[in-house]
Amino acid sequence: MHPILARGTRLALYLAVWTIIGLLLAALLAGPGGLAASQALAIALPIALAYAFFCLSAWYVARSTPIGPTGPVRLAATALTSSVISSAVWLAVARGWLEVFTRGSDLASGRVFLAVRPLIFGFGVLLYLLSLAISYVVAAFELSRQAERRGLEAQVHAREAELRSLRAQIDPHFLFNSLHSISALTTADPPAARRMCVLLGDFFRDSLALGSEDRITLGRELQLAERFLEIEQVRFGERLRVSVEVPVDGSVLIPPLLLQPLVENAVTHGVAHVLDGGLIAIRSSVTDAALRIVVENPCDLDRPRRTGTGVGLSNVRARLRAVYGDDARVTSKEADGIWRVELTLPAERSQVAGRQEIRRTNAELPS
Repeated sequence: MHPILARGTRLALYLAVWTIIGLLLAALLAGPGGLAASQALAIALPIALAYAFFCLSAWYVARSTPIGPTGPVRLAATALTSSVISSAVWLAVARGWLEVFTRGSDLASGRVFLAVRPLIFGFGVLLYLLSLAISYVVAAFELSRQAERRGLEAQVHAREAELRSLRAQIDPHFLFNSLHSISALTTADPPAARRMCVLLGDFFRDSLALGSEDRITLGRELQLAERFLEIEQVRFGERLRVSVEVPVDGSVLIPPLLLQPLVENAVTHGVAHVLDGGLIAIRSSVTDAALRIVVENPCDLDRPRRTGTGVGLSNVRARLRAVYGDDARVTSKEADGIWRVELTLPAERSQVAGRQEIRRTNAELPS
């Protein structure tokens, strides 16, 4: 359907414009035709409104011969041909209306028609060409909007693909380190190796459930991180101590599996290199606009260079950039033997209201 006919308001506005054109045509007819103003108006308004519907065909002409693929010669020939044909049909309609209008009056329709025929025909050609030009402008605008829409859709698909790729890097990275730990425990402490296998299975079951969601509450994310720390405690024993202090709004949402790489780094590149172990502390605070999460762990100043693949912290940065753009940031620094990573991201809340305060120590981790 023609876009003007699709909505009543558009059609009303379109006919109002053509009413103005009819008034202009009446003013022109009052001169060459020798007609009175009332007679010129009675002739011009009906034929102008009739021609308004003829000019709607310009939209279909513009769509059938787009400017890009159509050559200039064919484009000009099509425009002139369609305008001449439409104006000729309009001229025939005008002649018929003159016959009806002058019946029973003292006006000679033939004389009037001969006087106004060149004016009506030329005016019709110009009006149709103007309608055709407007149709090309509207078509170009629609093509631009469609291209913009396709570009936005492509950006969304690319971002979703990036998020899926980044999320997929987490589980293999953790599995790589866990399998090495189990391998080391099979000879040194077989019961601990078996317990670690069970805990690892529970962890992956939970991570698969959470990883399929776009957002989860911070409390659920912390439970998964604590599962991970429980697995690592099988290997490190009393060397690994944990403190979770998170007084937050319970409805705050974050991307799933966001903290796990940070906690993994805290163990692998922090506690593991400190002879006496140390405390991994997780804290957070929230305002109406932002959520701040801090993960701290001890580090050995003389520790060897990292030999891992380095996907942990960079993965978190990339995920936050893909989800929030410039609205989220990750900072990390070392001071006085403590490595600190701080996340700041927009505070999104679920429909479940409520407030909770999570405070756990090493002895209170879930079993």
